[in-house]
Amino acid sequence: MELFNKTIQQNAERAKKRSIFSLFDLPIDAALDSSASLPNRADEFSVSAADLYLDYAKQNITKAELEQLISWAEAQGLRQKMQLMFSGEKINNTEQRAVLHTALRAPEQEKKQVLGEAAKQVEATEQRVAEIVDEVQNGQRLSASGEKFTDVLAIGIGGSYYGIKVGLSALQPYHCTGLKVHVIANVDGSAVTEKLNSLNAATTLVVIISKTFTTQETLLNAKAIKTWMLTQLGDDSAIAKQWFAISSNVEKAQAFGLESSHVLPMWDWVGGRFSVWSAVGLPLALAIGIEHFNAFKEGAYQMDKHFQESDFCENMPVLMALLGLWNRNGLDYPSLAVLPYDHALRALPGYLQQTDMESNGKSVSNQGEKLAWKTAPIVFGQEGTNGQHAFMQLMHQSDEIIPTDFIVALQGTSLLAEHHKVLVANCFAQSEALMQGKNIEQVKAELANNGMNEAEITALAPHKTMKGNTPSSTLLMESLTPKCFGAILALYEHKIFVQGMLWQVNSYDQWGVELGKQLSKRVLTYMEGGVELENVEEGIDNSMSSSSLKLITLFLDKNK
Repeated sequence: MELFNKTIQQNAERAKKRSIFSLFDLPIDAALDSSASLPNRADEFSVSAADLYLDYAKQNITKAELEQLISWAEAQGLRQKMQLMFSGEKINNTEQRAVLHTALRAPEQEKKQVLGEAAKQVEATEQRVAEIVDEVQNGQRLSASGEKFTDVLAIGIGGSYYGIKVGLSALQPYHCTGLKVHVIANVDGSAVTEKLNSLNAATTLVVIISKTFTTQETLLNAKAIKTWMLTQLGDDSAIAKQWFAISSNVEKAQAFGLESSHVLPMWDWVGGRFSVWSAVGLPLALAIGIEHFNAFKEGAYQMDKHFQESDFCENMPVLMALLGLWNRNGLDYPSLAVLPYDHALRALPGYLQQTDMESNGKSVSNQGEKLAWKTAPIVFGQEGTNGQHAFMQLMHQSDEIIPTDFIVALQGTSLLAEHHKVLVANCFAQSEALMQGKNIEQVKAELANNGMNEAEITALAPHKTMKGNTPSSTLLMESLTPKCFGAILALYEHKIFVQGMLWQVNSYDQWGVELGKQLSKRVLTYMEGGVELENVEEGIDNSMSSSSLKLITLFLDKNK
């Protein structure tokens, strides 16, 4: 069984043998052929939405092939599945949960239509977030020692961390409250120590983010930071006055020392990696202010409306999703590079690694059946131009073809206009270079023009050839504003949703993550003497491999 129908499979086999660059050079008469691309390819293969512009002309696909993909997606019931998500159906079937993070950025009336009575709690939470931001910014809310807050430390991991992290760096020019916001997720003690060494306990507000208030890494960090604060201040009231929690477990938060009024809710219909739109976004709002935070949500909402209302042939998330499936399942490319040519977006590839691979990195269907096709690509990336001097060598000259998303703003945020011009030039040039490549004849002619003799040319030419034919899309924005950034995150959220629906997986659970947590607890039990290693090695408990048991022994021997 294949993902695509026979026609699409045959189209993909033909596409593997052609040059992307040739699709730009078709004669006018070729437009009469239904399988050919139109001459004005750059115009035909682009779309605008929510202040974003997507150029996908360098993808290895013709108009007719794309139309067949769209027809296939429609036949799979994609439009109906989109409606199920936005209406609040429990599309997360393994956990029996709705997926309604989109409702958090919708206007009040739409919230009420979708959420019903829950809309009141959402609106009250939004108002509470705005109040906290205003009180902290204006000095109405002070620390236990009566000082104005200068720093915010957010503690979380996974989805409770990445959205804040990428938002803080992306919107650095919009930090306007005077607060320095920091995030900590790594359970490595050196990371915690490094962070605390830069903070003053008397002027630091802490936000702990954990839906269950039981996440191992988050609680371990929170306990260390609590101890640090109490030691520094010698005031037990500091936790009640200087800490907030985003959690559904008010009792555990109170037991930790927080006031119940300092616990903001998390809802089971908002997945962690899509939660920055909720009260989880409080640390980001504390950095950029509530007006910019609302603009961030407005950009996402505009992309939501575009996604819901646009025809698939002009629907940016749908087109990105279908092109991704075409590359993954039609052309058999296993990876996706995300290359933002913007220092502010340097955290975006990591954010999308989690959002994409944690969502769709599955091999069984919603019904629990083994899939006959591959799903999520391996997502990686780095800010431009750094990647050009690192892994992009492989992209140009290895046999691997790695589809790429380039992201760049037409206007920079710094005063160094020449730097931005060179940055954008590199972005555009790399997409062209990945597509065009350089064949042996071109290299030989170039070397001959440089005065090399035949023997030198023959020896050097193979080393300077580039395979080309790498598909890419370029996402443009006028400038990286909160609104544009919100639209970008929503664009990728919906792309991932569409791909999950068409791959027939549940994009909203993450049982693989849970396995690591379970085994970590078991290893800790061994380390703390809960099970005698000698007995384990003798086979009384063979749930851990001899390799892991040996590693545990080495650790224990070193730390006696």
